[in-house]
Amino acid sequence: MQVPSFVKLWIIGVLCLLLAGCSVLRLTYPQAPTLAYWWLDSYVDFTNAQTPRVQEQLAEWARWHRSTQLPDYAALLQRARAEALANTTPTQVCRWYDELGVRLMVSFEQALPAAAETALALTPAQMAHVQHKFDKTNAEFRDDYLQASPEARLKESVKRTVDRAEALYGRLDDAQRERIARDLAASPFDADLWFSERQQRQRDLVQTLRRLQTEHASSAQMQAALRMLAERTQRSQNEAYRAYQQRLKQFNCDFIAQVHNSTTPTQRQAAASTLKGWETDLRALAVESWR
Repeated sequence: MQVPSFVKLWIIGVLCLLLAGCSVLRLTYPQAPTLAYWWLDSYVDFTNAQTPRVQEQLAEWARWHRSTQLPDYAALLQRARAEALANTTPTQVCRWYDELGVRLMVSFEQALPAAAETALALTPAQMAHVQHKFDKTNAEFRDDYLQASPEARLKESVKRTVDRAEALYGRLDDAQRERIARDLAASPFDADLWFSERQQRQRDLVQTLRRLQTEHASSAQMQAALRMLAERTQRSQNEAYRAYQQRLKQFNCDFIAQVHNSTTPTQRQAAASTLKGWETDLRALAVESWR
């Protein structure tokens, strides 16, 4: 299950740090509550009265995440490190995707009561600020994904993919880069369709929050509504988009397996070393004491 945007604001600021790599993870993760607050504040624009409570809740969530989730993530990285040395299959890749989704939902459930409390306290001005932030991020989305020509879009997609692959495996050779470009040209990825669905999810979120605020909903009602938003995010109300999601997921699982299986023993060792660095950092962070 995917998570509605408002609740993502509670968790992604922390989770994205795990993708930063071992060079900065040990430095940035202890600052996760502060970084998450700044990011969330950029959407909401908290008042001076709201700030202490939100910071307290983020710190509490981060302590829970550090003590309960980091050991699990480290164990996952240990598994990934072992699997990185061998060939893989699309089925294995999709299994990893599903496992990560389950763990995201664990973090979602932990964040849900605090997110509901915050959502119920938002003022009309803050809801307008959320919409303004959505407009800004949508403009950034257009710049990143909606280039004028198919050729320009493909070029940017290849660049993003190569950068991510090289962050794990190290330098790719020309043949590997050419294969990535060729395979991505056949991808069902549709940035316009994704953007349309993204905007619909944003409208759904804003309308739901405003309705529940007007109705003076309880925390339980807000939490239930956020879960429903998560369900609609996972299973779009647009049948054509649901079919697209399935096609894209299967393509991505096939594509990632092919990229991995094209890597050399040296590149796989580099990937295993990178994963080991992340694992070591997570295990250390899980036992460190910080506020």
